[in-house]
Amino acid sequence: MTATGAVTYDPYDRVIDLDPHPTWRRLRDEAPLYFNEHHGFYALSRYDDVLTGLTDWQTYSSGHSTVLELIDPLAPDVEGEPEGQMMIFTDPPYHDTLRGLVSRSFTPRRVGGLEESVRALCRTRFDAVAGSGGFDYLGDFAGAIPAMVIGQLLGIPAEDQEDLAHWTDQFMHYDPDFDPPGQVLGVHQMNPVRVAGMKNLVGYLEATIDARTRQPADDMISALLAAEVPRPDGGSRRLSRPEVSSFVLLLFTAGAETTARLLGWTPILLARHPDQRRRLAADRTLLTGAVEELLRYESPSPIQARWIARDVELHGRVVPRGSKMALLNAAANRDERHFPDADRFDIERKTDRNLAFGYGAHFCLGAALARLEGRVVLDETLDRLGEWEVDEDGVEFVRTTTVRGPAKVPVTY
Repeated sequence: MTATGAVTYDPYDRVIDLDPHPTWRRLRDEAPLYFNEHHGFYALSRYDDVLTGLTDWQTYSSGHSTVLELIDPLAPDVEGEPEGQMMIFTDPPYHDTLRGLVSRSFTPRRVGGLEESVRALCRTRFDAVAGSGGFDYLGDFAGAIPAMVIGQLLGIPAEDQEDLAHWTDQFMHYDPDFDPPGQVLGVHQMNPVRVAGMKNLVGYLEATIDARTRQPADDMISALLAAEVPRPDGGSRRLSRPEVSSFVLLLFTAGAETTARLLGWTPILLARHPDQRRRLAADRTLLTGAVEELLRYESPSPIQARWIARDVELHGRVVPRGSKMALLNAAANRDERHFPDADRFDIERKTDRNLAFGYGAHFCLGAALARLEGRVVLDETLDRLGEWEVDEDGVEFVRTTTVRGPAKVPVTY
């Protein structure tokens, strides 16, 4: 059926969120610069526009948050070093200083050294469901793996890593039916599930930072506590406690959650395309390209919000300084202007500049780790399950305002 009337896009609409691609296609074709009057934001959906927004941080600023509903258009400019703010909510040069510290833990060599650890996690979790004939692919197997891997990097004991994965899921939970007194810019945010997850996660991480302050270990938290950054006026300083805390929280909330959604899409898309699953099973050299296509086809982090720092003309209109902008990178990854036959899932596609991890200054720090986890989990899944079916009626989606993907994936094999 052909859609009629003006296109409407609401990122908080549950129906649209289940399958936003028809709406995003109409945005690209009919409203490449879209304005949502109800929520007060602009949106860009074409590949070239989104790429420009991701790279031009002087115009498309992250300094007022990168979460759409947390951006206050009336807030004053952020000046100096916003100490304690999450790195993704900052702009260069302060952003680059912080990023340089953490990037040492995500070098290709360091990430490559984690492969056997990820495989061991996969095999242990598969052993727990062996012979069952069916299980929840995320809840019983893959969903906790990203948080457990980050937990290893941070020095979290193995027996606590699954709890942290659960609290992270709660922390990201969005409940559109809950209406607390203190909404954030009119959007329902702090529901009881989210509050409980936040308290448990933050409380545990703060206690761990306290312990590493007293007794350092060979882990990322201890390295951050010992790190020094240059001062604007010369010399250097240690990272503050708020800076260390924001780093650690960012790794769990951003890194673990988005990768878990990637892993959730994997069995669904390959069950829908069994011919490509068979090609993968027969030729594992295709795994890397398959993960890239999974990321392009259903990008786990579909919206990157920005604050417009100076007037910018787009598609014949001026977007004024102080506006909120949604960069729809998941829509851009299906833009036929850049990716031929973009709605076709093809594990052998030659992808040029996939925007699933963003681009430019804020390119995802954990991209190499997410790709490694995606490849290893898929490899182990093909070995252990061979072929499988997904109960599509039983699939449940997460309800967050920042990521999109399954929370529950029932599979039989």
